[in-house]
Amino acid sequence: MSFEYSRKSALRLFLFVLAVFLCISIVATPAAAAEEQTFTEKFYQNFIEDDRYKYLVTGLQNTLIITVFSLIMGLVLGALIAIVRTVHDMKGKLKLLNLVARGYLTVIRGTPVLIQLLIIYFVIFASVDIALVPVAIVAFGLNSAAYIAEIIRAGINAVPKGQFEAGSSLGLPFAITMITIILPQAIKNILPALCNEGIVLLKETSVSGYIGLIDLTKGGDIIRSQTYEAFMPYIAVALIYLTVVVVLTHFVKKLEVKLNAS
Repeated sequence: MSFEYSRKSALRLFLFVLAVFLCISIVATPAAAAEEQTFTEKFYQNFIEDDRYKYLVTGLQNTLIITVFSLIMGLVLGALIAIVRTVHDMKGKLKLLNLVARGYLTVIRGTPVLIQLLIIYFVIFASVDIALVPVAIVAFGLNSAAYIAEIIRAGINAVPKGQFEAGSSLGLPFAITMITIILPQAIKNILPALCNEGIVLLKETSVSGYIGLIDLTKGGDIIRSQTYEAFMPYIAVALIYLTVVVVLTHFVKKLEVKLNAS
């Protein structure tokens, strides 16, 4: 029953996006001049001719790959930073690592992600022959880690202090208490926020084209440069982003309902 409902929801979403695309295209297409191309001709020229739709397919694929692996990298690095800062706040240890972590957070959160991407590609990897996708993953992963670290740290601080005392009373070391008792509770509390960070990260990857990477936005821009028609490619890109974000938001809301019920 739930599968059938999800399939119907996906179909309704697809029809809605298609209807929006058609309505905007029809309204924006001048109907006065006889020599103007029709909507069908423009659609063919922008997406079908010379298989230009493949730019969007390739761009979407790269965008999703960058988002997923950057989020994984951000989770791992962010969790480590959050643990270092929590240990320092509670035990007064790891002073040097805490200083490095605070400096990292200040720099990453205080500069635009585009500048970070350009520095990593044109400065750090300037003398290295490396593929563009890994460069983007590193750049967006480092950026995302700074925000995820604060989300995880807030989740750890939200866990009652008695949980730490319970672990100590059982004779568990602080690290084991953190991994087996505290982090599972913190992750449950912050899971919706982490999912929303993933959605934000998906949209932030739209600047990947500045290093020559064909992401979804760059794919639309390549079509525009070949057809000299900006409306359809950019509207298509916007609607693809909208569809992916709406689908992800739908699953995040379902996840929040399940977590609240548990």
